[in-house]
Amino acid sequence: MAGEALVRFGAFAAVLTAAALWEALSPARERAYPRLRRWPSNLGVVVVDTLLVRALFPSAVVGVAAFAEGRGWGLLNLVHAPAWLAWPIALVALDFTVWGQHVVFHRIPWLWRLHRMHHADLDYDVTTALRFHPGEIVLSVLVKMAAAVALGAPPGSVVAFEIVLNAFAMFNHANASLPSRLEPVARLLVVTPDMHRVHHSVEPAETNSNFGFNLSIWDRAFGLYRTEPAAGRAKLSIGLPCFRSPRELRLDRMLTQPWRRDRGVGT
Repeated sequence: MAGEALVRFGAFAAVLTAAALWEALSPARERAYPRLRRWPSNLGVVVVDTLLVRALFPSAVVGVAAFAEGRGWGLLNLVHAPAWLAWPIALVALDFTVWGQHVVFHRIPWLWRLHRMHHADLDYDVTTALRFHPGEIVLSVLVKMAAAVALGAPPGSVVAFEIVLNAFAMFNHANASLPSRLEPVARLLVVTPDMHRVHHSVEPAETNSNFGFNLSIWDRAFGLYRTEPAAGRAKLSIGLPCFRSPRELRLDRMLTQPWRRDRGVGT
């Protein structure tokens, strides 16, 4: 696992580039703000998040998974599940964990204050997928560490999940749409851009739907799935009722949002 960070960065750069080209060549919506107004801050917070996680958790989730595997901890290790079975179970279970975490961050006010920075973006494109408050990122790493240990997830499956999660987040935040014939079929299994865009609606009922990043089954199973925004795709308003000023696109304003008065609670 020595090259884990390099592999993840290579996958990140490749998917970010591909998604950026896709939305540039075939945008689903007209941009509300130019890239130069939003991208420096959205990409800047990735740097902050990465440095913080590497400082606090040098081995990250994969290191904890390897530690647990070496000691036989976790369900899959206790039952000695073969790799062909352990990998898919771990991938699906970790996806459900992240989906559940996302729902909880919408339901509990103090967690929402961290998560709302992601929703406060005044436009929607591939860099919105990267716009998470450092406080939320730290909590998310702790949740995934606990899940990896409890599951006994194989370290390789953890790396694969992190790559897939990051890739699909950028895919379904892209300002683009799949072909009309493919889109409804694809969303039966995975979260598509048109499906997840509803989650970034300014309408609270729509903000609290379509929580998934990878698999679409969880929203369907728990009654949180919405096919389309009520106003239609063309008139969908992105963001939150609060934090509508363009100055909120600045990195310093993004990082201080949890401690400012405009609550805009997502519940």
